[in-house]
Amino acid sequence: MTQRSFIEKRKKDWEELERITVGSRSLLKEKAAWFPQACRKLTGDLNTARSCGFDPSLIDRLNRLTMEGNQILYGREPCSWRALSEFIFRTFPRAVRSQWKSFSACFLVFFGLALFSALICLRSPGFVYELISRETAAELEEMYDPGAEHFLRPGKVSTNADMFGFYIYNNVSIAFRTFAGGILAGVGSVLVLALNGVFLGAAAAHIIHRGYRDTFFSFIIGHSGFELTALVLAAQGGLILGYRLFVTRGLSRGESLREGGKTALPIIAGSALMLTAAALIEAFWSSRHEISPHIRYGAGAGIILLLVLYLLLSGASLGRPSPEEGEGRTG
Repeated sequence: MTQRSFIEKRKKDWEELERITVGSRSLLKEKAAWFPQACRKLTGDLNTARSCGFDPSLIDRLNRLTMEGNQILYGREPCSWRALSEFIFRTFPRAVRSQWKSFSACFLVFFGLALFSALICLRSPGFVYELISRETAAELEEMYDPGAEHFLRPGKVSTNADMFGFYIYNNVSIAFRTFAGGILAGVGSVLVLALNGVFLGAAAAHIIHRGYRDTFFSFIIGHSGFELTALVLAAQGGLILGYRLFVTRGLSRGESLREGGKTALPIIAGSALMLTAAALIEAFWSSRHEISPHIRYGAGAGIILLLVLYLLLSGASLGRPSPEEGEGRTG
């Protein structure tokens, strides 16, 4: 085969590929069925040109075209609105529902202990100091005291942007410790979750005793749905990994952990997004004490209702539930 006959035979396909890879990508939809086959033939053309010792400029052209075609065929864009939307509205809520047993267990541990510690501290106010330090209690009082300098703001920050950074760091660090504790057979995640539940209940009871009930609840209701659910999800992810560390289902321990990671990853990623949303609301909405508490209660209740509906229904198949949503397996 001569170089001239080779080019004449194949140049039409090369030109069409160049139009797609270099020029108008809109042609890719029209050529969707043809494009993969053309890329495979192009790889063969490149090997032919090299083995026959054709002109280096021709080999360079085919090599460049092959790489660009493979990039379109096999490459993935690092981020796109479509992929993000698919994750938020389908992948993440489906992953949570598919593991509803572990989610329910973590939910009951956290909110059950929060309620229990709150009731104990409401009946015995002095018991609060057995659960949280006096310094922490004083900081909580100052934050929710309408007459205090740092009303509805942490003591170390002054602007809304600073608060957003503070809440992101604080919430993510707690969620990460909760998730990382899963490596201890899941016990670490449950323990961190339980301690946070006890702290929340004791803190709420202390604030109520000090007479700041309205400022406290009108502040937390806007962001608590996202923040507390994200903490439960972080514990759920750790529990899934801990479970798969010991329940391998015939796999090697490493392979079982990798499979558990695939299950836990969308849950942890979704938890991170929810923490970001919580920090935004907490910094730029919850802290605005000039807004009527009734408005904040109404907005917060609406957010919680939408969050519940989102986790229950978003991405659900019409008719029969998908098999992965119906199993409710732990890992």
